[in-house]
Amino acid sequence: MELSGGDSEGAPKRAKLSSGDACGGEDCLSALPDDVLVLILLRLDTTVAARTSVLSRRWRRVWALLPKLCFPLAPEPHRFRDTLDTHEVPLRDLLVGAGGATPESLAIWLPAAARRVSGDLTLLTFDPGKDAGEEEGEAAQRGAFELPCFEKATSISLILGFHGLAIAMPPTGVFARLTGIYLSCVRFHGPCALGDAMSSPRCPCLQRLTVDDSRGLGDLTINSVSLLQMELRNLRGLWQVTVVAPALTELTVIYCFRNDDTQPVANISAPQLVSLEWKDCMAHLRWLGTSFYLVYGQDGLSHNHSCLTLLQRFEAIETLFLTLAYMREIENYQYLMEDMMVLPDITFLCLDVIANGHAFGASSFHALRLCTGIRRLTLLFAAPTGLEAQTVCPSGCICHQPAEWETEGLSLNHLEEVEIRHLRGSEHEVAFVKRLFSWATVLKQIKVTFYYSIPEIKAKELYQMFWSFSRPGMRMTFYIYRKFSKVVYVPED
Repeated sequence: MELSGGDSEGAPKRAKLSSGDACGGEDCLSALPDDVLVLILLRLDTTVAARTSVLSRRWRRVWALLPKLCFPLAPEPHRFRDTLDTHEVPLRDLLVGAGGATPESLAIWLPAAARRVSGDLTLLTFDPGKDAGEEEGEAAQRGAFELPCFEKATSISLILGFHGLAIAMPPTGVFARLTGIYLSCVRFHGPCALGDAMSSPRCPCLQRLTVDDSRGLGDLTINSVSLLQMELRNLRGLWQVTVVAPALTELTVIYCFRNDDTQPVANISAPQLVSLEWKDCMAHLRWLGTSFYLVYGQDGLSHNHSCLTLLQRFEAIETLFLTLAYMREIENYQYLMEDMMVLPDITFLCLDVIANGHAFGASSFHALRLCTGIRRLTLLFAAPTGLEAQTVCPSGCICHQPAEWETEGLSLNHLEEVEIRHLRGSEHEVAFVKRLFSWATVLKQIKVTFYYSIPEIKAKELYQMFWSFSRPGMRMTFYIYRKFSKVVYVPED
């Protein structure tokens, strides 16, 4: 089967290949085993290797055994499909340049390719008669093709050139071995299911995802435990991105949110993120959460440096979620809060304290001193961590220093609402709450949720303490857990 046109030199070439003078006129070359012939054809480019199919019936199937096929100009679709279906030998690499491709022509041979490709697939489409800048309405008239599920491929690269081709992701199937996908100049068709197809349930090994210079991708939601690198560049029409990727280390978002008619939304959870390149609209960013900040540690701690670097990128933010964490053993470490010299101008601070039994007043005071304009404050007292959780720090622990917070004044004269969650009533918690009431002189609303296993007697004691701080016009509400349900708490007389 010949997949590309012959030429006037074909006959002489065939004579030389099959003359076999040294073999008494017999075709000795064709008598060689297939694996030997494949080694010979590997020295030729794919188009030339395919032309050997005119030599004899034997040669028609040999070239299709090549582990790598590269067609700068795609063969006739039906013949190409039949050739791919001739063998079940895994195809390590397939590169096809499909000039003038239509959705119908691609639908003919792509399913066969999906059954064969076990390595890299690269598809480039172009239309010599069209300008890449053609109007989208005109281009869309040529329709869409559905990408088959490449169950064995490890890498997929699609560069579609905007020449009237739209792509739909497969609604079912698992890309079981896919580690990387690159999509460029792609027009997505309909409610795009790219996020569904590339998330862990259907793409369990994905490590690299790049979408560049594409259209029609309005909402992208990725939930992947394996994803390491993600790049989104120049995606016209994108308005929402949701990423849950616990292993993600590199994220790039450039010129994607440029639609003035909608407010873009980005929800990203990537605790291992090392590199963030964001060159895009953030005018509506309202909530920022950082990784935990270690109060005590080695000087120059890179983890803290990353946290501070992110915070310094913002002059103002409506809501900041900040976590201050203490290790169990801190006596041989340095106090690191002095490295935190500035916070964004914020309205609502959510301060999560992981104290592990240590006094946390100094660190929390330092954070509040950097954002005295807050109007709302939520304090989260996290449970001690580890199997041998520490609820009280050792005698003489350095966590009590510096002690200025116990006497120094602080004016939180905009703070009107305070919420405290998981209050146990430890000595350190009570000491800090008392100081907080002395700093916040215009408080109007207090909400307190007690720790789920707090004894009734302790809850009542804390309830009475809070009411002793009450001022005219201040409203207080308390909650406690009863049989794992949170209910309003009012102590019995």
